[in-house]
Amino acid sequence: MYSLARALLFRLDPERAHELSLKSLNFLYRAGVLNARQQRHDSDEFVELMGLRFANRVGLAAGLDKNADHLDALGALGFSFVEVGTVTPKAQPGNPRPRMFRVPQRQAIINRMGFNNAGVDHLISNIRKSRYEGVIGINIGKNLTTPVEKAVDDYLACLTQVHPHAHYITVNISSPNTPGLRNLQFGEHLDALLGALREECSRLDRQKGKPVPLAVKIAPDMDAEEVGLVAQALSANAIDAVIATNTTVSREAIAGLPHAEEQGGLSGVPVFEASNRVIRELRHHLPNMPIIGVGGVDSGEKAKAKCEAGADLVQLYTGFIYQGPGLIGECVRALQVDKK
Repeated sequence: MYSLARALLFRLDPERAHELSLKSLNFLYRAGVLNARQQRHDSDEFVELMGLRFANRVGLAAGLDKNADHLDALGALGFSFVEVGTVTPKAQPGNPRPRMFRVPQRQAIINRMGFNNAGVDHLISNIRKSRYEGVIGINIGKNLTTPVEKAVDDYLACLTQVHPHAHYITVNISSPNTPGLRNLQFGEHLDALLGALREECSRLDRQKGKPVPLAVKIAPDMDAEEVGLVAQALSANAIDAVIATNTTVSREAIAGLPHAEEQGGLSGVPVFEASNRVIRELRHHLPNMPIIGVGGVDSGEKAKAKCEAGADLVQLYTGFIYQGPGLIGECVRALQVDKK
């Protein structure tokens, strides 16, 4: 069924197909076709991480539903957690279209969306109306017009607003589509940002009487030494979890293919090994920190490989687009067997 729908959707511009798919999911959910209880994929045992309870080990990565416009419909497909965003303090249109490109020969996508979103107030309004019962992560970033040296102000503004509505908050410092953003992953920039966010999040935790874990999403384009330095900063600033990884700027795996020279982040199968390499390095340096693995998962076997590399949970994005909703249950079953 999905293979037929995908064949039709892949005739459209990728971003148009993306929008149409999500609107269709919303329609099916409201029509009662997507029943959360029927669709969900519960494991025999709940997974407890970051003080949160996950019905299974499979979630949706940030980027698919930037504004939480489709949270209930996506949640009804069986994800135990859905990460929405990246959201910024103010609405912004993102980069000019076209800004998304398929590379089907490698089950990959290139995007240079540029944090297009309707702003944090819109996202919060949608979450308040949501009936989704799973774990909700909110991924936060900075506006394009905010200088990198002032980035902490945008992250703090988002953190303060989303804290009451998130089960966990992800700090996105690894998108390649906002100029200068990845510089925040290193050295004094990283320590200053994480220190300020940790302090504010802890203050809000005490004030609200509700601990909200703080995660950081990092890039795959780092060598072992750089990953070690990032791990040191995460530990020193008492970060609760790390998400590995975002998209890659490398084009080695798709060299010579159509769209290979397009700017933006490459996701899907080509990032699988790079992501796993970073996960292994993180697990070496951070034996007790929860790791959420994302990048190139398009089968249950790939999900198992993520956990074998050191991930506790996995997220889907590009594989979900290419393989469809059946991938969720396949990964849940593979990881359930793997953990027994």
